[in-house]
Amino acid sequence: MQNEKPLKESRLQVQTDLNAVPEVLQWFEQFTSPLLPQQFCGECQLALVEGFTNAVRHAHHHLPSTTPVELELHLFPRYLEMRVWDRGEPFDWQGKLKSLCQEDIDPLEKEGGRGLIFMHHLTDELSYIRLTDNRNCLLMRKRR
Repeated sequence: MQNEKPLKESRLQVQTDLNAVPEVLQWFEQFTSPLLPQQFCGECQLALVEGFTNAVRHAHHHLPSTTPVELELHLFPRYLEMRVWDRGEPFDWQGKLKSLCQEDIDPLEKEGGRGLIFMHHLTDELSYIRLTDNRNCLLMRKRR
């Protein structure tokens, strides 16, 4: 997967504002429609929006609203890759996901943590890495 060239790619930059969700949804829909099946798109769209809202609510909660959140879509022959870049503090997403999965409470009944569980279940690959430029990249891949 590392050396493959995407069939199509797109980038979007929005401010740290939940009011940007409609713009993110429209951008995603324009990118994927009519190339991909509706159920596949719906699952990927939900994962992407969860990643974006987590960046706004958690990673950027202490940063100015003008702080950009960057999003990327890359369509490959066998999968869709989605990236969400934030400028927040590093986060142990694997530890948080593990603790959420060990709880006896239904995640849908909880106030927080659902987004990480949704992203985990809706994608085939999920990672969150800190880069040397002090940005974080949430990477999600879903096989077609």
